Amino acid sequence: MNPALTHPARPAEAPSVREPLHAPVAHLVRGGVIEGIHYGSVVVLAADGGVELQIGDIEAAFYPRSALKPVQAVAMLRAGLPLDGELLSLAAASHSGEERHLTGTRRILDLAGLPEDRLRNVPDLPFDPVVREIWVRDGRQPSRLAQNCSGKHAAMLCTARLNGWTLDDYLDPAHPLQRTIAETVEDLTGQAVARTTVDGCGAPLFSVSLHGLARAAARLTTAAPGTPEARVADAMREHAEMASGTGRDVAALMRAVPGLLAKDGFEGVQVAALPDGRAVAVKIADGADRARVPVTAAALARCGVDPAALTEFAGAPLLGGGEVVGNVRPARALDPLTHPTYA
Repeated sequence: MNPALTHPARPAEAPSVREPLHAPVAHLVRGGVIEGIHYGSVVVLAADGGVELQIGDIEAAFYPRSALKPVQAVAMLRAGLPLDGELLSLAAASHSGEERHLTGTRRILDLAGLPEDRLRNVPDLPFDPVVREIWVRDGRQPSRLAQNCSGKHAAMLCTARLNGWTLDDYLDPAHPLQRTIAETVEDLTGQAVARTTVDGCGAPLFSVSLHGLARAAARLTTAAPGTPEARVADAMREHAEMASGTGRDVAALMRAVPGLLAKDGFEGVQVAALPDGRAVAVKIADGADRARVPVTAAALARCGVDPAALTEFAGAPLLGGGEVVGNVRPARALDPLTHPTYA
């Protein structure tokens, strides 16, 4: 591990809970005119852990949402979860609800000797629109297995069973499993948790800073081989579609940039890190995915990734009368050379 990416055994103080001072990070440009502005915050870390670029407020407390799942998976490995490969990737997944995701979740539950009805995540339809449409057409109802966090929940149950912890209350923040996860969040981000709430799936969600999230991702990609951190990073990179799904931008990003670990989260969150510790973290204030992707690509370019590898992530086109008349572009503060004008 890069010594610059380590931090004291005791985490720093929790980030401040305040209104984030977001800044413009993306423009909606139509016909050469800025039609809309997405605000947010971005941090780019150098290989030595220093902040190379910051836009907006990278130190305010925020909720990383599912971008924190790789850290949760590390915590479960530290607690003895015996997963690797595609099932470990699924444990850190926001999956699309494809059959392989459902099958993998059942395999994790089988490892613990538990039925599907022990899951405590919220029943839902598959995340992927095409898979969801087929699911509804076949008359299938929302299920805990189809919900995009079912792999994580199955892994949580498996970890609790292996440690002899109670199962029905595994989502209680005071449960030994969730205390272990909170401790790992503080360890890898280097800061105390500011607030704890409930994520959309029902699991505890821990608030850190955008800066802390980027540090955590860098800790995973620079960890020594065979450590829980490295095992999670390797599993997600090698089985990117299991951690997301067919056609998902986060999987495409990991395929496009060799060695990149990337994880998205609801409400416009993205984190990504390279093997040498360079890392980026993005929060789009209004939660817009259409801004998350091009802003992340621009941040990775500022991180040193070849822009040619990021072309497909440059921003969705805007149509007028069926013709392309503009797109979503990173703000000049983030991408000053690519778009010098809006002509």
